[in-house]
Amino acid sequence: MHRLLIAALRAGVAAAILIGLFGQIVVVPATASDEVDRFPPYEPFAVPYATVAILGVACVQVVLGAVWVLLGMVERDAVFTRRALRPVDTVIGAALVATLLAFGVAVHLAVAEIPSPADGMELIGALGAAVTCVGVGAAFTLLVVVMRGLLRKATRLRTEMAGVV
Repeated sequence: MHRLLIAALRAGVAAAILIGLFGQIVVVPATASDEVDRFPPYEPFAVPYATVAILGVACVQVVLGAVWVLLGMVERDAVFTRRALRPVDTVIGAALVATLLAFGVAVHLAVAEIPSPADGMELIGALGAAVTCVGVGAAFTLLVVVMRGLLRKATRLRTEMAGVV
């Protein structure tokens, strides 16, 4: 991979991590506060849901950090080594944690008695979004597990070829 492309990808990863940090520090707490100001019965749910949102963003940041490490390995042409499995395992773990967080939110939205300012459509939309996040997170996690298996096989084949040559 060309060094300029790797530098551009790293710049994008760094920007995404910083945007996520801004979201964790400013956007999520401000949005939770605004929702409580708009509809005071949401107050008991503001801190728990804001915490889950901040943790979800942190999971994305962990994945981005692992991608940063993998880009370094690509740059050094060392991606087909056993050391590449550790960042991939980190991606799998962070994706699984984010999926479980979304699942917890979906279950809570489905069973809890949450007041609604209108006809309840906000809760149905939030439940739909949480269920969609669970599906996407599970699919992403399974995809990365499959890709990890392919990386492991390619690493083993490269090691065998190096021994033959």
